Amino acid sequence: MQIDRLLAPQAGRQPSLGQTLTRVIRLHGDSIATVDGDHRQTWSAYGDRVARLAGALRALGLAAGERVAILSNNSHRYLELYHAVPWAGGIFAPINFRLAAPEQASILADCGARCLIADDDHLERAGLLAQGMPGLRRIHAGDGPAPAGWLSYERLIGDASAAPDACRAGDDVAALFYTSGSTGRPKGVMQTHANLVASAIAYAAAIGLSEETVALVSSPMFHVGAAGLAVPAMVSGGRVVVVSRFEPAQVMRLIEQERATVTSVVPTMLRMLMDHPDVARHDLSSLRTLLYGAAPMPETLVAQARVHLPRTEFTHCYGMTESTASVSVLPSRFVMPSHRHLDKWRSAGRAILGTDLAIVDPQDRVLEPGQVGEIVVRGPLVMAGYWNQPELTAQTLRHGWLHTGDLGSMDDQGFVTIVDRLKDMIITGGENVYSAEVEAAVYSHPGVAQCAVIGIPHPQWGESVHAIVSASPGAALSEASIMAHCRARIAAYKCPRSIDVRNDPLPLSGANKIDKPALRAPFWAGRSSRLV
Repeated sequence: MQIDRLLAPQAGRQPSLGQTLTRVIRLHGDSIATVDGDHRQTWSAYGDRVARLAGALRALGLAAGERVAILSNNSHRYLELYHAVPWAGGIFAPINFRLAAPEQASILADCGARCLIADDDHLERAGLLAQGMPGLRRIHAGDGPAPAGWLSYERLIGDASAAPDACRAGDDVAALFYTSGSTGRPKGVMQTHANLVASAIAYAAAIGLSEETVALVSSPMFHVGAAGLAVPAMVSGGRVVVVSRFEPAQVMRLIEQERATVTSVVPTMLRMLMDHPDVARHDLSSLRTLLYGAAPMPETLVAQARVHLPRTEFTHCYGMTESTASVSVLPSRFVMPSHRHLDKWRSAGRAILGTDLAIVDPQDRVLEPGQVGEIVVRGPLVMAGYWNQPELTAQTLRHGWLHTGDLGSMDDQGFVTIVDRLKDMIITGGENVYSAEVEAAVYSHPGVAQCAVIGIPHPQWGESVHAIVSASPGAALSEASIMAHCRARIAAYKCPRSIDVRNDPLPLSGANKIDKPALRAPFWAGRSSRLV
């Protein structure tokens, strides 16, 4: 990789992914950067592959600001693309492999990709998506020979010369992450170089990442949750261990084998780990930090996890695609018995470095501490906007604040407690019911593995509170017992009026969260409703 050029007069350089990579190579070139199965590479080797791939992309005609899409499982190549595409001057656009073909085609068309990169598992789908797009360059990022009509990722790197950094920086867009909305036009979130660097530095400081970090990334890398750990770990000079797809046995084996120090999960993933029959057989003692977020974490699940992870800090993070990653962090000490009396353990913590949080009413007036309203965010990690959607951008970023669509409250010390998604709030008989509060009550029932609380149509009340529940292995659940359990814990009007107990797991979104829109849709089919 070429990292030195002759000095020339120029304005002070703005933050860029390229600058952070150059720094890490200088400081830690001989250290291991990535681990993917048997493939291990140092930072120097990683940087060389990044620069060569950037050179290959430019040779294929990639111009500044053009998009490169990828449809793939996690891999070391996926990590390389995080850096190589911006190094070439382009914009990296991951595609959710769990979406249906028409949804993926819509994203590919919306971003106007110049190149499409696919691994072996998604080659057939990618080929179908590429039909009718004759100018689209197709690159095979697999282990075998490239099929007809596809260029070989490895051959491109082997044949190319290392390119200098294109030096896009600051407000230049580096990545387009598409949100997982269930209806309407896809929303491409424009994350700039400044967004990504500011987010990485603030997050690394908040959770203590360094060159000693070994970060295990098992969430899908098309999602900001995975990038939100991988990029800060790499900016810190740490090591990133990638898992192709989340599988509990493999994750536990790699924590033990690679001595992973940090990983991130959503409640569904942690439940799968803790319910695995071999969890007690693995040495997980290296894991110092377990990051969780994206959905409420049941208290009973944390208690169960502490049995197997007694030395691990459980750190709650809150963020979204539009904020590049996390905007608040709750340090683990606040959930420990020694700090429970402070009553902060249910919160999502306080704003990270360089970030402002506030709670506002529907007229964007700032509310007093303790009042519930919409959470808004301001800071250098807030997106530039939505790709080709200026009106939606203006609405979401009005007054210079990102309007998250999440309901919460903030106390006088700045601790934010998430109440619900605005769209998930249920209005029944004129009363507001926050689904997260009802779910917390249901989750405290023994044997509940998953729970989703939604509003369904009701002729008298407008909406009725409905719970969909799946049981833990070997547990026997009944509608009557869950209802009685809830009545003892929350007000009667908040309790589910109906409960669907299932033996099969509930459907998951691309972020491994329970897919509420999919569960809600059958009840509202054919209706005009704000909920669907």
